[in-house]
Amino acid sequence: MKRVKRTALAVAAVLSVGFSAAACEDDSTQAKETEAKQKGYDRLVANQPIEVPEYSTTRETINRWIKTWGKASSKGKLSYVYLQNAKGEYGYFVLKGLPVSYCALGTPPSKTESNNSGGLVNVPLPEMDGTYSDGSGTCNTYYGFDATTGAYMEFTLGMNQSFFLFDQPSTLPEFSSASQMGPSSIEDVAP
Repeated sequence: MKRVKRTALAVAAVLSVGFSAAACEDDSTQAKETEAKQKGYDRLVANQPIEVPEYSTTRETINRWIKTWGKASSKGKLSYVYLQNAKGEYGYFVLKGLPVSYCALGTPPSKTESNNSGGLVNVPLPEMDGTYSDGSGTCNTYYGFDATTGAYMEFTLGMNQSFFLFDQPSTLPEFSSASQMGPSSIEDVAP
């Protein structure tokens, strides 16, 4: 009896492996094209391996941004926001800290949950003020606080308006005639 059971289990195992292997084989056109694409990629990698940089200027720039804005010593650092309108005229704000886009959120906009059929869905979460928003359409609106008065300030970009951000007053000639657009002037915050 034991021999029959062992033989039956061995046959079942062989059949199971055979059916699994057959199920894994995909003779579809899509599978063939995917395989051809992978072979082509493998050949390109073998003939032209990607170079590995010795130094990353991108990482250097990120690190300099962190040193400028992300250290405890950056608390209270001023930003100088120059705006240019469609006529080429310049104005400026002096803000405490960086201007922030309405698209920047302090909490996650959604959470992932399982639904009744076993799939995953994103469920929106309310913002800090209890309202819901996907943030789209407000990414070109920025806000911040005036450097000397702390007044809330907001500006929207677009329609041929752009802004330039500096961590110190700009000495470029195009900004020399920029008009003060907020409560603080560059002279008010000069060291």
